Amino acid sequence: MQEISLTTDRKTQLVDITEQVQAALADVNGARAALVYVPHTTAGVTINEGSDPLVGLDLESALQKVVDENWEWKHVDDPDGPNAPSHVRASLMSPQVLVPLRDGRLALGRYQGIFFCEFDGPRDRKVYITSLS
Repeated sequence: MQEISLTTDRKTQLVDITEQVQAALADVNGARAALVYVPHTTAGVTINEGSDPLVGLDLESALQKVVDENWEWKHVDDPDGPNAPSHVRASLMSPQVLVPLRDGRLALGRYQGIFFCEFDGPRDRKVYITSLS
């Protein structure tokens, strides 16, 4: 298993980690797929268009509208305010993606990228990458 460390800058932020994931797979011998996993309950990972940075901003905005900060949240244990919306947004994304490999390279579509999804930042975060045979 390989690990990526990153620091987010905003409460809600999508960070393109495609290159870091590919670099973590440098020594895969015959692996057929890569599992990219986020071990955080207020973050996730997704695959979407990576060629236009505005797509990430649109996703951030859409998730903020779909899961409103101002609902009457029951889970309010964070001193900086309720982070229940962050848990819900992370659940709407996913804690992992599985990507096939072709000759040791991520077999993503032409415009696809892998994004770390921050919903409770800014924070220091980890992403785990495991190659699967």
